[in-house]
Amino acid sequence: MKAHFTGITGLTRVPSAVVVIDVLRAFTTASWAFAGGADRILLAASLEEARELKARRPELITLKDGPPAPGFDLVNSPALLRSHDLTGRVLAQKTTNGTVGAHAAGTAPLLLCAAFTVAAATAAVLRAERVDQVTFVVTGRDGRAEEDLACAEYIAELAAGRTTSAAPYLRRAARSKAAADIAEGVRRGHEGVHPEDVPLCLEADRFPFAMAVTPEDGHMTLRRRPVPGA
Repeated sequence: MKAHFTGITGLTRVPSAVVVIDVLRAFTTASWAFAGGADRILLAASLEEARELKARRPELITLKDGPPAPGFDLVNSPALLRSHDLTGRVLAQKTTNGTVGAHAAGTAPLLLCAAFTVAAATAAVLRAERVDQVTFVVTGRDGRAEEDLACAEYIAELAAGRTTSAAPYLRRAARSKAAADIAEGVRRGHEGVHPEDVPLCLEADRFPFAMAVTPEDGHMTLRRRPVPGA
């Protein structure tokens, strides 16, 4: 399996198989939402779209980056989200990088979103689909985010059928600028971050499902995807 790595702006054409990576924190948060029982997540293209969805469908749970804000129920924090009962709920998520990357690759026939928490499951789906070439979209820092690149490279190794430890990839992510920024936000008491966010984002292969995007009713919709044969 041939792997290609690019930032969002480098996605000049949409390949047949794409994995969009956002470790800190969009798709870690999404994985925790599914673990908490969420039915699906609508990936909003903008804050305005998320608010409009909420206005039309008050039962939606909206979340975004940064501190709490009017029109949004939750923030993009796995630690703050995991205490909520999301059984059967539909979420609308808008983040700085993850949802943007998903929209950029929106026409890919196979479009997966991933973080370390679902890395092995994501690789298993790529193997089951017999993907010859896969493009990993490293969403942070225009393709230079170390935590996203490390996760992408870890998934690529697993997808190629090679046995590898997650440990060195997690160490790279732990030393990333994004991890340091979150830690600094916690130290300063910023809203929208939690001391457990980074540790939760650095739990490899915690959940036995992947996350796939499909268009549904005009919205890019993220759902759990079971691992074949699991």
